[in-house]
Amino acid sequence: MSEMLAFVELGFRHITDLAGLDHVLFLVALAAIYRPLEWRRLIWVVTSFTVGHSVTLALAATGALQMPTNVIEFLIPVTIVATCIENLVTSGRVGNRSFARYRPVLAGIFGLVHGAGFANYLRSLFMDQIALPLFGFNVGIELGQMVVLVLALAAFALVDGAIAAAIRARRAPMPGASPLRLRAIAVSSLVGIVATRWALERLPW
Repeated sequence: MSEMLAFVELGFRHITDLAGLDHVLFLVALAAIYRPLEWRRLIWVVTSFTVGHSVTLALAATGALQMPTNVIEFLIPVTIVATCIENLVTSGRVGNRSFARYRPVLAGIFGLVHGAGFANYLRSLFMDQIALPLFGFNVGIELGQMVVLVLALAAFALVDGAIAAAIRARRAPMPGASPLRLRAIAVSSLVGIVATRWALERLPW
């Protein structure tokens, strides 16, 4: 049991410290277009991401799938940039049915890439046994993701309140400038810039 908890802690720390910052920014990008009260929609999206990265994590960590580390490290920030661009294009259509259907699919596909990144880190730590470390590490990752999402939604609520107060204080109409849209644009733009820099630094050629 103590060994199991050690791998849970390892997965949790991988997400919540600087080693997992690219994965944290991806989660922030996924959440950027949702209000805190829309957490159920966000959970569906993150669950799809979890399924995607769990599949690749298992395949890659067991050696069934081999992917070049430099390509994976490049593709991870690319998925962040793509998510941010999608946010900027579709932030006004969160409640749209077609959007609600394809957003989880997109997150699941991107999860496949992130799972390979997790696996590259996990393989560097052990090779003797796989089942227990893989399960514990994945549980730790999920716990870390939940902490990141809770903190992100809490921060978004504060930012939305500040933007709403600023709009009221302005006393002038701002068509289409809802707190959600302005926050989504700001967060997505900032995260997208950071991820673009990472992608350029990690070019595999």
